[in-house]
Amino acid sequence: MAPIRKMLAEEGITEQQWRVLRVLSENGSMDATEVSERACLLLPSLTRIVRAMTEKGLLTRDQDQEDRRRQNLAITPAGQDIIDRNFKVAAEIMDGFRDRLGEAQHEALIDALNALCEDE
Repeated sequence: MAPIRKMLAEEGITEQQWRVLRVLSENGSMDATEVSERACLLLPSLTRIVRAMTEKGLLTRDQDQEDRRRQNLAITPAGQDIIDRNFKVAAEIMDGFRDRLGEAQHEALIDALNALCEDE
């Protein structure tokens, strides 16, 4: 993961923040609970991450109009710029991991990681 960490460090964001940006970029505005599930983050951790990302101007946080206890998150243009600048490089890095592992091991790894996320 060192190449990914280097790329993210240059942008001034963490791996967790990258995952949140990716989820919101790919899915649009959504409830914080759904973001935590899709980004494989515990909800209390997401709260801290969202606070930092909001301060950086990478996402917005609004109360749900139908259920005031829920918060909807959305990526900002600044957050989308980070995705746009780095998506191709991140995809190339991930393709390199797949090439080194081989297709079968790569699929097994993805399945194992998905199982871990489901257990949280």
